[in-house]
Amino acid sequence: MDRQVIIKAAAEIADLKGLDQVTLTEVAEHVGVRKPSLYNHINGLPELKGQLAIWGTNQLRITISDAAIGKARQDAIVAIANAYRLFAKERPGLYRAIVSSPDRENLELQAAIQQLMAVLSMVLEPYNLSASDKTHAIRGLRSLMHGFASLQEAGWFSAPLDREESYQRLVNIFIRGISES
Repeated sequence: MDRQVIIKAAAEIADLKGLDQVTLTEVAEHVGVRKPSLYNHINGLPELKGQLAIWGTNQLRITISDAAIGKARQDAIVAIANAYRLFAKERPGLYRAIVSSPDRENLELQAAIQQLMAVLSMVLEPYNLSASDKTHAIRGLRSLMHGFASLQEAGWFSAPLDREESYQRLVNIFIRGISES
């Protein structure tokens, strides 16, 4: 057993039962050890949840990076947006750990977030946005992806219209907006 095994177990528990159900007792049971054994690798639940946020952020970055490989401009943005939404749906507990990170001052978490933002920045590079416009565009894209995924997860889209079409329209509106800047 090592730190990664503990973090991955916490992620599995979060996805299956919810982030609030990630406890040291649950993790110890999940990996088949006694709770005190976890302290050989982590300093407690706050550290575990912080490490979960870091690991999750890195997993999200890998997911959207992989989706964008070989694509450019609109195709890359659509691929990232779809991969992001799928990640949030398939990894709900891990996604919640990312967006509700307990310690934004953690340097390791800051580095993971910067790497995630670098992927979004690279995808927006072909649009030749000024530095401030690119920052606004990254914020807009993140808000679009997170907002839609969060509202969908919470069950807010109950109208008998296709959610996929709604999402694709929203992404296309975003792309038109940055294309016209």
